Amino acid sequence: MSTVLRFAAPRRVEIVEQPVVGLAPGEVRVRTLHSGISAGTELTAYRGTNPYLTRTWDPQLRLFTDDHEGQPGYPLDGWGYSEVGEVTEVAPSPEGAAPLRRPVAVGDLVWGIWGHRSEAVLPHAALDGHQLPPGVDPLAGAFVRVGAIALNAVLAADLGVGTTAVIFGQGVIGLLATRYATLNGATVIAVDGIEARRDHAWGMGAAYAVPPDERLARRIRELTAGAGADVAIELSGSYRALASALTAVGADGTVVASGFYQGSGEALRLGEEFHHNRVQLLASQIGSVPNRLRARWDVPRLQRTVVQSIADHRLDPLPLVSHRYGLDDAADAYALLDENPSAALQVVLDFA
Repeated sequence: MSTVLRFAAPRRVEIVEQPVVGLAPGEVRVRTLHSGISAGTELTAYRGTNPYLTRTWDPQLRLFTDDHEGQPGYPLDGWGYSEVGEVTEVAPSPEGAAPLRRPVAVGDLVWGIWGHRSEAVLPHAALDGHQLPPGVDPLAGAFVRVGAIALNAVLAADLGVGTTAVIFGQGVIGLLATRYATLNGATVIAVDGIEARRDHAWGMGAAYAVPPDERLARRIRELTAGAGADVAIELSGSYRALASALTAVGADGTVVASGFYQGSGEALRLGEEFHHNRVQLLASQIGSVPNRLRARWDVPRLQRTVVQSIADHRLDPLPLVSHRYGLDDAADAYALLDENPSAALQVVLDFA
């Protein structure tokens, strides 16, 4: 039997057994080593606030509708998108299958998305080129997807030498964005209300790390000779932080909204700085790359770039791991993130 994490109801975590299935042609079996918990998207499913639980996403119209038919309500099995494991079995590809760029083999350490489960059966193509380079700690593989989210937001911000960027939210993705922004030559002002996270921001290359107090917009003006920031990246998913981001940039500045916002945005005051400073507001979401880059970039390239930056030591994500739990203690891990988020950064489930 294999095991999988289940959200049985809001704030109710169970570990359930599932039968081991055989491989079909072109499939791969992976034994999970580590799985990172997302403190954003996953917590919306854990708490019951995720829009997919109350509305239906129409992928053709690209609209949420109130048609609940086929809605994937509770229980929710196998959430999670930051997994790393070892390939234990590979079935031959079916005749006529498209060639793979870099096929996996038994014994390879691979990263991917298969949720919090002890093993997974995946199409071989889903792991094509997903091997971790030699010498990379397998735990680092749990940061590939969150790193791609951070890098995508930084690419949307179009940063470079001389750019001042304010990055709101110094959780895991925010800290990774701070690192990539500094690697792109930007001067980063990191904003977070938790002192320990601001301390991590210094280590990721931030030039300034400040709390989101009532003086924040003026303080940013002081740090930028009165001009305001060129760009702000909002990664906390807080409407209040998004409202502050709109005040942080100067005239014709850009705000990249990369958080997963829940509910209504009552904190936004769009008739004030947003309107008078002609602020451009962009959404960044991991389903695609920024428009101007789509001829040369895609999500796989984002992910490969993260892996390479870890392998060549430009990015070291391992200090961001604050807690590690066995799968049987996963309920405690989610309770920590839900009830005391300031105490944690990256929480990891270990399956070894």
